[in-house]
Amino acid sequence: MTAFDLVDQLNAQRQAGLYRSRRIINSAQGVALTVDGQRVVNFCSNDYLGLANHSAVVAALSAGAAQYGVGSGSAHLVCGHSRVHQQLEHALAEFTGRDRAVLFSTGYMANIGCIGALVGAGDAIFEDRLNHASLLDGARLSGARFKRYHHGDPTHLQRFLAASSGVRKLVVTDGVFSMDGDLAPLPELVRVAQHQAAWVMVDDAHGLGVLGAQGQGVVEHYHLSQEDVPVLIGTLGKSFGTAGAFVAGSESLIETVIQKARSYIYTTALPPALAAATLVSLQLLVNDDWRRERLQDRIQQFRSGARQLGLPLTDSTTAIQPVLVGDSHQAMRLSDALLAENIWVSAIRPPTVPLGGARLRITFSALHEAHHVDRLLCVLDKAWGQLS
Repeated sequence: MTAFDLVDQLNAQRQAGLYRSRRIINSAQGVALTVDGQRVVNFCSNDYLGLANHSAVVAALSAGAAQYGVGSGSAHLVCGHSRVHQQLEHALAEFTGRDRAVLFSTGYMANIGCIGALVGAGDAIFEDRLNHASLLDGARLSGARFKRYHHGDPTHLQRFLAASSGVRKLVVTDGVFSMDGDLAPLPELVRVAQHQAAWVMVDDAHGLGVLGAQGQGVVEHYHLSQEDVPVLIGTLGKSFGTAGAFVAGSESLIETVIQKARSYIYTTALPPALAAATLVSLQLLVNDDWRRERLQDRIQQFRSGARQLGLPLTDSTTAIQPVLVGDSHQAMRLSDALLAENIWVSAIRPPTVPLGGARLRITFSALHEAHHVDRLLCVLDKAWGQLS
């Protein structure tokens, strides 16, 4: 095989059951979708609160485009930072209980940019082994010495920190792990980090909006402060239902990110109309407690039913409810069997998860009804029984 024998590489990926394909959606995002012409019930979206197609959010996007146009025109530090961007940053800082926030165009860019702004050569980064790819890539790109501790294991982290000679030490973790749905043991991680004079950075992409009494995420869930978790990353394309991301923290942290994060400095700003839409979705997220309550009802309904059926679940209490399969080909067969019954659940395979860790990643929305979950369990039971 030559260095650029791409056809053979793609064929090998297909044979291993790891080939990925895109499906075309012909409708607005929601619980009911039209996918490749087929009407399905959607159980693979991160739109946890059902805000992606909320009429008030759509209207705010339209009004924002009428006022500001579509494109932002440039980077934030040139001529792309509008008043509505500034308003959203203030609102996100207030929502998270932090001094200040700064917007990024994507969560991936927020993570690699923030890490690179905080640490470099001579420093050390310590990350959970199951962190999101953007966090791992941010560590690799930073130039700092990089260690991965065992998943959710503060004791292993402590050993790494104690042995480190890094000038600055940064502990980085997901708040809710995107493929398993479990929570990072933040209070223990914070205690270990503080004992070793390290900072903690949390990417709470899947926790903001759904965890905590006010939807403020995993930090609120654990009753932690800005001092405990100095660096908070949030994404807007999940519970918020829009797009983009932000970093929130102290005044000096945010100013450092603005001055040094390459993925902030050298990219076009988020469209201002999206910022306008997110201001509205943020208010809905804060005020509509029923969305979090309904979501928890659907999660509990599914877990109770899945346990009765003997389905192998992870230890997750969040909207992410993986059914562990193991073999990638079998995971694909299960996903296809559900789709044949008009239920859309994605099969997640390596390298997104470890080898032998293929699964169905089922996710729930506040807009799912009880009968949707009953139907999912019925079809899943039938498909699982046919797997062997």
